[in-house]
Amino acid sequence: MMSDKSFSFDGRRIEIRSGQSIAAALTEAGIRSFRETAKGENRSIFCGMGVCQDCLVTVDGQPNQRACMTPAKPGAAVQTQIALPELGETRATPPVAEARHLAPDVLIIGGGAAGLSAAITARVSGASVVLLDERKVAGGQFFKQSAEGPALDPQQAAGADLIARARASGAEIISEAEVWGGFEGLFFIAAQNGTPLLLRPKTAIIATGAYERPIVVPGWTLPGVMTSGAAQTLWRSYRTLPGKRIAICGSGPLNLQVAQELAQGGAEIVLIAEAGIAPWSSPAQALALAAADPGLTLKGLRMLAGLKRRGVPIHYGARLTRIDPLAEGLEVTVTTANGRETAQVDAVLMNAGFDPQNELLRLLGAEMRYDAARGHLCCQRDAQGQTSVAGLYAIGDCAGLGGAPAAMVEGRIAGRAAAQAAGHSASDSAADQRALAQHRRFQAKLWAFHDIAPPPVATLPDETILCRCEEIRLGQIRAEMASTAHPHAGNMKRATRVGMGRCQGRYCAATMARMVAETTGQPVGDRSYFAPRVPVKPVAIATILAAEKALNDAS
Repeated sequence: MMSDKSFSFDGRRIEIRSGQSIAAALTEAGIRSFRETAKGENRSIFCGMGVCQDCLVTVDGQPNQRACMTPAKPGAAVQTQIALPELGETRATPPVAEARHLAPDVLIIGGGAAGLSAAITARVSGASVVLLDERKVAGGQFFKQSAEGPALDPQQAAGADLIARARASGAEIISEAEVWGGFEGLFFIAAQNGTPLLLRPKTAIIATGAYERPIVVPGWTLPGVMTSGAAQTLWRSYRTLPGKRIAICGSGPLNLQVAQELAQGGAEIVLIAEAGIAPWSSPAQALALAAADPGLTLKGLRMLAGLKRRGVPIHYGARLTRIDPLAEGLEVTVTTANGRETAQVDAVLMNAGFDPQNELLRLLGAEMRYDAARGHLCCQRDAQGQTSVAGLYAIGDCAGLGGAPAAMVEGRIAGRAAAQAAGHSASDSAADQRALAQHRRFQAKLWAFHDIAPPPVATLPDETILCRCEEIRLGQIRAEMASTAHPHAGNMKRATRVGMGRCQGRYCAATMARMVAETTGQPVGDRSYFAPRVPVKPVAIATILAAEKALNDAS
């Protein structure tokens, strides 16, 4: 008999703490494998934000539930999800509620720093606002909220205040809502727990943020390997450590922040492999960074000092080479200035920059530009955040890496502009434009110390998995490209199924685009990637049919 504070996983009793996700509860119990792939490999939590779709489990007979997004409920029967279940084992999809039709002045998609700021400002300007967020609690990746207890630190408290102000503004915030379709004329279709949402706003603001860029090396799909942000979510939201001994690899300030937080939580940070340079290696750049924002620079220096006091080794100019499974845990191999170094750990965290969640923007035809230095597409916008599509705005990291402080300012600017475009008066944004310029100067100086330029693929061995969903290896892609007269991401997809999995190419598209560019000599652009398709996120067929019925009934 299950207690009121536990669920079962493959028959094993798993204790629950208040508010935990299934992924957090399983991780805390030492369980690393949640799902079995079609080729017999094991997978677990990787992105921690519902993008990779790798942590799928079956809950009370209902398959395809993301463990990182699904609350752990007392008495639930959770099972490892297998790729090819026998017919008759899968429970029927629950009935779908009647569709909702919404036509706000301003629709905001994404409830992070940018989206919440936009909602508040648009409401102050008099516009009606609907904000859709896919998580149960808004706040985004920067303002990750705690599922239990008080705020962990001032950053989390500031996020709670921002959420409270957005709710108090009168904006309608719809949680657990995933937008799976965007169509010409600013028409969007979303699903909230299966209920279709049909939205025809006057203006729309896309604030979907970004997801972390992984480091594609042999072993990057193993259970226990996850993004730094996933580990941070486990800790900041659920007070769950990803493991006792941890290695962190990649480049960027998030890795250092996560290292500090996990170390304070009791984890041993065995090593940090930072691809960039040490702050003290370039005094002129360090002074320029401090001049751009003294407060944030001091915060970063305190973080480094805290890691040093704890004896955390930071290897600069170091890169992750491979990850191998052990009987217990993982062996991580990094290349440093002094040669190769290995370590045995419970978890490997990785963050090598970010890729914008720009699927809706691309689907709607917003103009893109490839940023070679950062290895991702950037949405082209004017000073108000408006894209090349009339009435469509893009703010925050979905338009290109800029950081949370800049995203909040962009939200205020676009919130005013969208409200004004919808027929409301708006205050002047000159002060926010000056603040945004300062934040962008700081970001430019900050990233000069880090190295997030995509590394060449040519040195990776053929057995390296490129497409983690379809388990397509680099050797398969290389062989197909060699036999094709005009290689392109599209024909590689048709020939090998690369990019056809549940994450819809989010983790392989950028690498695939670079491989094609290296082979053909053509520069990377918007058309180098897989074409965006509806649905942009996996959605139940019953929900699609319910949306179709609602549209037919309304016509």
